[in-house]
Amino acid sequence: MFADLAWLQAPPADFRARVKAVRAALADGTTEERLHELASVRLDLNQLGALASTVASFLAVAPATGPLARVRLGLIGSGTLGLIEPAIVASALRHRVLATIVGGDYGSAVRDAIDPASALRCAGIDLAMVALDHRTLGLDRPQLAPGAAAAAVAAASATMAAMIDGLAASASGGVMVATVVAPAEPLFGSLDAVEDGSVAAQVAAFNAQLVDWARAKRIVLVDVARIANAVGVDRWHDAGQWHSAKLPFDPDLVPLYADIVARTIAAVRGTTRKCLVLDLDNTLWGGVIGDDGVDGIALGQGSARGEAFLAIQQAALALRERGIILAVCSKNDDDVARQPFRDHPDMPLKESDIAAFVANWGDKATNLRAIAAALNIGLDSLVFLDDNPVERAQVRRELPMVAVPELPADPALYPRALLAAGYFEAVAFAQEDRARADQYRANAERAAFAGTSDMAGYLASLDMAADFRPFDAVNRARIAQLINKSNQFNLTTRRYTEAQVAVLEADNTKVTMQVRLVDRFGDNGMISVVVIDTAGGDGRWDIDTWLMSCRVLGRRMEEAVLDQIAGAARRGGATTLTGRYIPSVKNKMVADHYAKLGFIRGGDDDDGSNGGSDNGGGETVWHLDLATYVAPDLPMHITSSVA
Repeated sequence: MFADLAWLQAPPADFRARVKAVRAALADGTTEERLHELASVRLDLNQLGALASTVASFLAVAPATGPLARVRLGLIGSGTLGLIEPAIVASALRHRVLATIVGGDYGSAVRDAIDPASALRCAGIDLAMVALDHRTLGLDRPQLAPGAAAAAVAAASATMAAMIDGLAASASGGVMVATVVAPAEPLFGSLDAVEDGSVAAQVAAFNAQLVDWARAKRIVLVDVARIANAVGVDRWHDAGQWHSAKLPFDPDLVPLYADIVARTIAAVRGTTRKCLVLDLDNTLWGGVIGDDGVDGIALGQGSARGEAFLAIQQAALALRERGIILAVCSKNDDDVARQPFRDHPDMPLKESDIAAFVANWGDKATNLRAIAAALNIGLDSLVFLDDNPVERAQVRRELPMVAVPELPADPALYPRALLAAGYFEAVAFAQEDRARADQYRANAERAAFAGTSDMAGYLASLDMAADFRPFDAVNRARIAQLINKSNQFNLTTRRYTEAQVAVLEADNTKVTMQVRLVDRFGDNGMISVVVIDTAGGDGRWDIDTWLMSCRVLGRRMEEAVLDQIAGAARRGGATTLTGRYIPSVKNKMVADHYAKLGFIRGGDDDDGSNGGSDNGGGETVWHLDLATYVAPDLPMHITSSVA
């Protein structure tokens, strides 16, 4: 399944003609969504290359803003990377990223990384990736003398550390490092895992060092060794291809490798999915609940088929525990669809696990739109799991931005098909992630509770408590995650990595805020992040970054955040606040944000300078005179440790 990317459909017979049609329409305004749709199928090396070429042509004429993230990746590694580079570009489209690859010179990976004057480091890259093998790292020979293996691993680690430090100085978004795949040939057999001097043990020790660096946020790990083990190391390593062409692994596995790299880039850039939408009949249980009844569906221990569907639900629950939102989209009567959740003794999923439950006789595409609207997330955040190929086809046709995995005939393989696809790839996991699914569920309850025309009374009844504090190391991962994932309520869409967030924490010219909100329904978690530059001069503080979770819209949190900013600015001796709105495809909802808060527009910047945001120019600039600012009467209790 992994090697064949079986969760993707086979490409259409006219794929080449479709690529040509898109390329021919570049001058007429080919959309990024058309490119994404081309990448959403299983492609071979030639097809990946053709699509990558089209991406390059598109980027040469496209505006700087659009629905897909943009990344400039520096790639260095062992052997010949010519097949890999275009495959990553085309695969990144599948994960809603428009990538440009800057390749290193053949055989000069270490120099390219360490030399500040190398072409790669001078190319303005956003991300870097290092993909060295055991040969380049000097881990390709047994080291059986006392201490020799430890010395070899230490030398390889020192080389990699120097490369990481060099690249980090030039790649603003961080450094991705691939784990090393041990060769298939054993020296001692099973004892290889025990004997430190074997090549396998040296590689394992080196990979353990990479894991430690990833835990410390020094690198982003790309676990290629795990994927090689999944498809088989014997298949991964092609000795003939290495000796004849210096290809680091079997070229037939390039599409898989490229997809693994692409989904990691997507996780860094915040374009991975956040919601799993589940069909019910023959997806979560065997049979049709409306015909078979609760007692007649296949689910639970005692039969292979029942256990297969039990495994699907357990996989969904595991995703929920790591922060993925669960929803239901079923063609069913609502009360009938809910019966197994309430009455089946072997049903792991409960109604309380589902953030949005839609069961009716409407078409799935329409209902998926309703689910996205109810959860206040984009359609490109959804993954739709449905056993019915007709339903899958309808959703793909009408909503190509929704991820729809192909499912095999055997339901026992459904979990593997879903989880192998990398829709929910992560580069960090914070405490906040564990609570996200519950937060969306509680937000739906708040929406139901808000059925009143007395908005002030409703807000007061929520018993809201907001907490403001500066950035800190404990919440750094979540802060960076919000900065990179928030698109709609985000005034500038500037992106900062965890390392850059750490720099902001220590910069005495910056005022930072992380905001949490609790109410009678539960903890909303971190709902806002603010970065303010105090070094503007002339008594002016500049709001660099202001983003908020859409879950708290309409609850006057915008006013609360401004009040805290204004208070800090006054205490710091400022007389004016300046805010910028940089338009993007997704943040139109905050175009009037500053105007609604009493700022006056003036001194717009239309030169396209955007300070590292995802967007083009055309920004508007807004000013607030702190002498005339009046603090609002807010329906919440506020605690603050912001200076």
